[in-house]
Formats: sequence, C-alpha cells, structure tokens
Amino acid sequence: MSQPVSPTALVTGASDGIGYDTARRLAVGGWNVIVHAPTADSAEEAVMRLVRDGADPLRLEIVVADFSRIDDVVAMAAQVIATHSRIDALVNNAAIAGPESRTVGPDGNELTFQVNYLAPYLLTRLLAGTLDAAPSGRVVNVSSSLHVSGNLDWADLNREHRYAPLAAYAQSKLALTMFTVALAGHEAHKFTAVSVHPGVVDSGLLPLYSRVGAPVGDAGTVVAQLASPETEVVNGAYYDGLGARRAAGLAENPRAVSRLWKISGRLTGLEHPVALRQAA
Repeated sequence: MSQPVSPTALVTGASDGIGYDTARRLAVGGWNVIVHAPTADSAEEAVMRLVRDGADPLRLEIVVADFSRIDDVVAMAAQVIATHSRIDALVNNAAIAGPESRTVGPDGNELTFQVNYLAPYLLTRLLAGTLDAAPSGRVVNVSSSLHVSGNLDWADLNREHRYAPLAAYAQSKLALTMFTVALAGHEAHKFTAVSVHPGVVDSGLLPLYSRVGAPVGDAGTVVAQLASPETEVVNGAYYDGLGARRAAGLAENPRAVSRLWKISGRLTGLEHPVALRQAA
C-alpha cells in the first residue's frame, strides 16, 4: 500500500518575517517546504532556524533568487520545475517597502513594482503547470490593506514622474491583488488563488502601517491556513485575515485586470515565453 504524498509549498521571502513563520508552520505541520531567500547565506541561515524551531531538515529545500532580476526568477522557476512535478501551494510573500528615493532595478523597472509584483507575477505564471498538477493547487498572494489606496497610472507604472515610497508600495499590492483576480478567471488553470492582508504585525514592513504590530506568528498562521487545501476559500477573493473582504474597485474591473496582465507579460518577457523542462 503506497504512502500518501506529503504536500509541497514554495514560500518566497521565507528568510524572515511572515514568510519565515509561514514556512515554519507548514514544515512543522508535515509539508515539504521550498525555502526561498534572496541570497544563499540568508536561505541557509533560515533553514538552520527552521530546524531549531522543530522542522524536519529532510522536508526543507533551498532556492535562491534576487527578485530585482528577471533572470533570477526564471532560473529559480526552472530549478523548481526540474525537481518537482507538482507544487501544492505557492506563497508569494517576498516584498520590500518603497525606497525613500525612486530606484530602478537591473531590468529597468521601479524596484518596488518589480520585487513586489512583477517577480511574483512571473514566478506564478512559470510555475502554473506544477500548480495545476497538484490535486488542489493554491496560490496565496500576500497583499496589503494599503492596496485600496493604490493607483495604476497606465502611462507611468514605473513612476518616473510621481514617486513616493508609500504610493509605490500601495501600487505594487494593488497590482498583486488584481493579478489574483486574473488567475482565478483564467480558464486554463485548475488551481485556486487568493490574496490576503494577513494583519499588521511586527515585521520589517511595520513602519508602513503603524508603530505597534501583533506578533509575526499571527500573520504566519493566517497565511499557512489559507495555503492549506483544507481551508475553503473563494477563488480570486481578497482576504483580511481569514475573512473575505471587498477589494479595491480596480480589482473588480475586468478590463483593468486584463490590461495589467498583458502589460505585465510584456515587462517580464512572457510575450516570448521561456521553455522550462518539467520534472519527470
């Protein structure tokens, strides 16, 4: 009699904060966890901490990618696809606060928009086949309550003319929330997708919200629970904690959602898709 296969999750930005606690809760709960971090040192240190916190080292795997670089995201996706025929959950958690002054990454995109939105957009689309291969594949996009204050200037998504750190962050989270809606409406995909504001917690992004935050573990609990197929969710919905809430108006605009999808494909090079070899 064959043994049940343990589910596998890829958690981005898992070296600290919400991502780390999400990875910890999934690993301790019996998941295999692919731990993403921007550098090898930070990934290895995170795995050591996870083991100290009770995770089985045999359930942990490292992937490294600098999300300010499109090529790094493509290489990371290729590594995952080559070694995993299925991914049960993808948690797009990695994010940065907007730099004080406008910063352009190596690919020519404003840094906040690239790290917080374009990188997870690209990663998710490249891994769509492995998510569809899972019995109940799921994408959890870690958004923010601040997405409702965001705006998309279609002629200036890279904010060459009007830049402010908070506005750049809100825009990136609005785009991520809209992407979630697009994934849910994509007929070719079987997996479900949700976006979530996991709460105001004491992480590196706390100054964007408040001076005081709840323990990071509170948010990790929310994200890990939403990643589990045992938690019923509304496909494409925006969650505040574990409760579905109404998203920003632009996320409910099909034309805007479709337009953002197409622009994002152009900015990430998916108009000329890269062929990635699937694991056997």
